[in-house]
Amino acid sequence: MEELNELIQQRHRKLEELRGEGIEPYGGRFEARDLAQDLILRFKDLREEEFPQNSVSLAGRVMSLRRHGKASFAHLQDRSGRIQLYLREEELGEKAYSLLKTLDIGDIIGLQGRVFRTRTGELSVWVRELCLLAKSIRPLPEKWHGLTDVEMRYRQRYLDLLANPEVGRTFRLRSQIIRAIRHFFDARGFLEVETPMMQPLAGGASARPFVTHHHALDMNLYLRIAPELYLKRLVVGGLDRVYEINRNFRNEGISTQHNPEFTMLEFYQAYSDYLELMDLTEELLGQIAGQILGEMEIEFRGERISFRPPWPRLTLLQTLTELGGLAPEDLETPEAICATADRMNLPTQKGWGWGKILGELFEARVEDKLIQPTFIMDYPLELSPLAKEKRDGSPYVERFELYIGGLEVANAYSELNDPIEQRRRFEEQAAQREMGNEEAHAVDEDFLRALEYGMPPCAGEGIGIDRLVMIFTGSASIRDVILFPHMRPGRE
Repeated sequence: MEELNELIQQRHRKLEELRGEGIEPYGGRFEARDLAQDLILRFKDLREEEFPQNSVSLAGRVMSLRRHGKASFAHLQDRSGRIQLYLREEELGEKAYSLLKTLDIGDIIGLQGRVFRTRTGELSVWVRELCLLAKSIRPLPEKWHGLTDVEMRYRQRYLDLLANPEVGRTFRLRSQIIRAIRHFFDARGFLEVETPMMQPLAGGASARPFVTHHHALDMNLYLRIAPELYLKRLVVGGLDRVYEINRNFRNEGISTQHNPEFTMLEFYQAYSDYLELMDLTEELLGQIAGQILGEMEIEFRGERISFRPPWPRLTLLQTLTELGGLAPEDLETPEAICATADRMNLPTQKGWGWGKILGELFEARVEDKLIQPTFIMDYPLELSPLAKEKRDGSPYVERFELYIGGLEVANAYSELNDPIEQRRRFEEQAAQREMGNEEAHAVDEDFLRALEYGMPPCAGEGIGIDRLVMIFTGSASIRDVILFPHMRPGRE
């Protein structure tokens, strides 16, 4: 720390020296017409005599600097990559060249020059004009080319982006994936919309919300846990194909798979059902893999994952027997399933029914085995208060979840559009809230009123963008694909 403080003091002295010489260390606009990587690609196959002599213009951060008397080398990094610079006193002039004495790694500069190759064949820019745009007071971390402290990487993402080029590639890929999703839905006649982030009731999912208070209205509001009930109101209003890509907030734990603030795609299609959405989901993710990654197979957590359809479609009950190692009689009745949970030391809570325990067994015994894209179908009604019941008289609803690489990526169902049945289920949820279940739905009277006007048959789906990007980029943690993840209090 003492050494760091001394380096910072040295840079402060250089700052004052610059100002004493009439040089403004924090400049203004600079027209950078070129990018480092574009120059490398444009000139890499040309002979030097074929290089145009017109000037190029770059701006970026100094990432290396080697002073050698009246000639020096440096590397400049901009948003596209890095390129070598060659600087000579004879070319720049004594005053401009003297600027190198006060230049440090991390400083931001603008320059003009011409492209050439050094004796070693490296494509470089011979600098003719140089100006300082921003003086870096705090040195980049030691070994700037390999910042590996995970805590520092997440807390100070700006350093992570500077030090680790693959991090920038991850977030550029994230942006491309989101653009591809928008294009997919726009091309199919869906309308992108925005629904409230602050809601008078938290609904649309089973989760604990964040609560805040609006002083002017003197009322509590909840950061949304899902946009579902608002999007379905739009379907009632005649916007029968809608989607939203935006934030959800859930007051829950932090892990490699969970962040309290996360990005979801949620979409609704009238006159559809959950079976049709399985086909659409296969098409969507296969198209992203092919267009963005250029291949239908990727590697994630040491496994090769194929996005080629069709993907397996298994019932929840089927997976517990075929993959979870349980016998059908272990799951048939509430008494049997409670005994199974006890035998497995699976913690349960008072008030949990057969369906809730079935879901917990699935998470414990099956989830991490679902590596290839797999649709898990037909969830218990108890777990799905907004989904339509199957028409075969079974205690299941028309719902699926998509698993890839052991992660739940999507959740979808045929939407319940019977307002009388929806009210009954909301009232059951309200009773659970009275018993202490903070994740149970409240009774949303305005949503029920909307359903009473008539909602067409409809299917809806939510896809976790962050987890999807994790899979497509081979990232181990959700924090690797969120620019500023939430962190526990700790060192800075």
